[in-house]
Amino acid sequence: MGVPAFFRWLSRKYASIIVHCVEEKGKECNGVRIPVDTTKPNPNEVEFDNLYLDMNGIIHPCTHPEDKPAPKNEDEMMVAIFEYIDRLFNIVRPRRVLYMAIDGVAPRAKMNQQRSRRFRASKEGVELTEEKARIREEVIQRGGYLPPEEIKERFDSNCITPGTEFMDNLAQCLRYYVADRLSNDPGWKNVTVLLSDASVPGEGEHKIMDYIRRQRAQPNHDPNTHHCLCGADADLIMLGLATHEPNFTIIREEFKPNKPRPCALCGQMGHEIKDCQGAAREKQGEHDEFADTMPVSEQEFIFIRLCVLREYLARELTMASLPFPFDFERSVDDWVFMCFFVGNDFLPHLPSLEIREGAIDRLVNIYKDVVHKTGGYLTENGYVNLERVELIMQAVGVAEDNIFKKRKEDDEGFKRRMKEKRKRMKAEQRGPAYMTTGQFAPQALGRRDRPEAVQNARHQAYDMRMQHNKDAAQFLKATMKNGGNSSAEASGSADNRGMKRKAEDSDSEPEPEDNVRLWEDGWKQRYYKTKFDVDVEDEDFRKKVVKSYVEGLCWVLRYYYQGCASWKWYFPFHYAPFASDFKDIKGMFTDFEKDTKPFKPLEQLMGVFPAASGNFLPPTWRSLMSSPDSPIIDFYPDDFAIDLNGKKYAWQGVALLPFVDERRLRAALADVYSDLTPEEVRRNSLGSDVMFLGKSHPLFDFIHELYRTESHEDTEIPAELCHGILGTLNLDDNPILPDKPVTSPIPMLRDISQNIAIGVKFKDPHFADGFVFKAVLLSGAKMPNKVLKPGDWEKGNREPWRPQLGFNQHRQQAHLDQSGFRALGHSLNRNQHGGQYSNAPPPSNYQQGNYRSSHRGGHQPFQHSRQNSLLGAPPSYHQPQYPRQQQQQQPAQQYGTSRGHGWDRAAQSQQSAYQQNMSRGQGGAPAAGTYQQRYHDRQDDWRGRRDTRGPQHQAYSSGRGYPAPPPSRRYNWN
Repeated sequence: MGVPAFFRWLSRKYASIIVHCVEEKGKECNGVRIPVDTTKPNPNEVEFDNLYLDMNGIIHPCTHPEDKPAPKNEDEMMVAIFEYIDRLFNIVRPRRVLYMAIDGVAPRAKMNQQRSRRFRASKEGVELTEEKARIREEVIQRGGYLPPEEIKERFDSNCITPGTEFMDNLAQCLRYYVADRLSNDPGWKNVTVLLSDASVPGEGEHKIMDYIRRQRAQPNHDPNTHHCLCGADADLIMLGLATHEPNFTIIREEFKPNKPRPCALCGQMGHEIKDCQGAAREKQGEHDEFADTMPVSEQEFIFIRLCVLREYLARELTMASLPFPFDFERSVDDWVFMCFFVGNDFLPHLPSLEIREGAIDRLVNIYKDVVHKTGGYLTENGYVNLERVELIMQAVGVAEDNIFKKRKEDDEGFKRRMKEKRKRMKAEQRGPAYMTTGQFAPQALGRRDRPEAVQNARHQAYDMRMQHNKDAAQFLKATMKNGGNSSAEASGSADNRGMKRKAEDSDSEPEPEDNVRLWEDGWKQRYYKTKFDVDVEDEDFRKKVVKSYVEGLCWVLRYYYQGCASWKWYFPFHYAPFASDFKDIKGMFTDFEKDTKPFKPLEQLMGVFPAASGNFLPPTWRSLMSSPDSPIIDFYPDDFAIDLNGKKYAWQGVALLPFVDERRLRAALADVYSDLTPEEVRRNSLGSDVMFLGKSHPLFDFIHELYRTESHEDTEIPAELCHGILGTLNLDDNPILPDKPVTSPIPMLRDISQNIAIGVKFKDPHFADGFVFKAVLLSGAKMPNKVLKPGDWEKGNREPWRPQLGFNQHRQQAHLDQSGFRALGHSLNRNQHGGQYSNAPPPSNYQQGNYRSSHRGGHQPFQHSRQNSLLGAPPSYHQPQYPRQQQQQQPAQQYGTSRGHGWDRAAQSQQSAYQQNMSRGQGGAPAAGTYQQRYHDRQDDWRGRRDTRGPQHQAYSSGRGYPAPPPSRRYNWN
């Protein structure tokens, strides 16, 4: 969404929308890896129907990760992408649809942002190379040591753009991956897989939204479908709300700021390249066995529950005594629209609205204040009422002057606090001028060893008195020298030895020059003169900027609710107008140009790539980027300015790149189109989505018959054969067919000899021009149960908040009493940080009991079972029947039964704690017998009920070692 702070603000304000994912891990038995059985019920205690993957959020971290070593080649990148998708599938376990969408050619409004990002990446890469060379020379001149430079080809992330060979190879690899999983993974066998690769125009998340919009407009759509969308962009939250689907969840990686990174010069941790001193590398491990490894922590996932966010918004947006009926769905659409003012991928944010300053809360308050004047809502089905929006903007414009002044005051206060903090830290680092030793020295609390005895106490006391007197004399001298200012540091004066004292703020970072000074009078004149090079009195120019911005607001909202209104439109300025400039905007916008077409893939590459990435283009096309005689050479500057625009860091600034003139670009490319090879012509054409499914899918025979009869006409999908999904099918040019081997495009992976998957082209249902998708709840939609309690409204940031684990808010957490914590402490290495487990077994006296290993067939060291036996997870030889039992089951047989040993006492306490937890969760006394007996009784009870719950449940559980889901589950397992 272009708002890095949006998710941070949202998760702090509405804390309960976050749920940590419960993820099962595969096991290893006798050296054989046993994968997770995804046919079993979801351990998060919720069943998802559809999983949508915004693939670019997966491709980038897998090809050039920041927290672990990069893959060595393209094959390893593809395998990493496969493993990432596998992990997401294991967590979510979709039962109907898996939709994988890769970014295709984007609308022109988005291409400007893509162009800025790619030019920045190229510029930063050149600057980093120059900085590394400069610092390397300085370090070597000082006598430091640096490892020799590695000569390896740098992965250019710009290749992750439609039209490149990399994206074409990725599409082929994903086709192989889908065929392999449909053929070999039982969890995939009834899933409909849709792949929209980079040849299909549109951004990945908007292709997904277009699919959802068109399916929910069909009469066969299930209004209670549970959607799960994977992606890290903030605009996915807005898109999910815009669907008005009651069950919509987003899964993303948990954001952990300030993760350590190695120095780009010496490869060591703990400092940045600018602070590199060329120190000798420290030994890593007893035998330096970790020399070539980077500390890696597996990234965890979280769920963002939009149904809970809707609960928060319902409380915040509900208004009484309105002159019109209140409609919560319409108010949600208005909230989404107002969030566009603080930033999005297509428009710069208004200067007076910063999300870190509570801009969204300010807009909501203004919205609720002026709603009586507007007489209605700001938006309807993705169309904007500009007359009402003008009232909101004028209310923001009245406060603009005070907003800028308060921003300056807050900034000055922050700088002052940081300056004082740096002073305190320097004083603490310097420490006392004299520190005695022995018995008189300060001792750490809890230290067991005794301090070294003082040899001569009288001499020691004399030294301490003399040093104290010396410090006092230096302090008095420095105070008199500074005119009685006792705040001057005597030690600093002594250390300088008469040198001229540095300025007070010399240790602060240089501030960017700000010529606009929005906090001073005349800010509007300076802004337009500096940013647009026009006088503020030029009303026509200001109206032109405002008109373009108003068009942008209408375009963005239409894009979110109806699809792309125009592939050609874009905002032609680098900066936004002020809110107070929005006057008489009612007639500024009528409609967009009809029947516009997207760029072709290679044309988009010419529009977004810098000359440094020209190697991804054909030679004659590449020359247009670098040849002095090129008619479009001005589109590809070697260097460009970055306007910090009041920000501190370059990545926050505005890249002042020239906008691409579409007509000039097409005219220049007309002369080189004939130079394309057949392969390049194929990559430059627009493709289609592909549907894959396995032999057990009800639609399989229907598609197989299309190939047998060689029907080349568009064929409608029978909705009853595919979970109500509608669309048209057509034969694929290079199909994946059953009983025909699929060749692996990756040498390290085997070919699929027993293929049972089939693939066919798929198109979304077609609607007539001018059709409006309704932004409403569908009839028959059942709202999920309320999650928030009265205390959730007041928590905010004032109390510590613990994220919920799984979707069941009443889940009983594992409990350890004091003896359990003591037992856990024996297995922890106290010398390590971050909670890493020790590789050492428990003390020998605990091994004298009848301790039984968690692995059958022999005794294993303690570390193999520590997670199972101590943290409440099920033992490795028992498959968890239901997620709640995963947290609770704790077999007593895992511990020894002989008395007299500490380990046995810990086991008995742990068992009683589990019985207390279970009785508390079930509302009664614990059942008779051991936990394992109760566990098997409950399992037999489910098996006894199984035959009375319909044939679909019998089919689901027949031939497997696990029961059918409980009758309260909504999902139809057929």
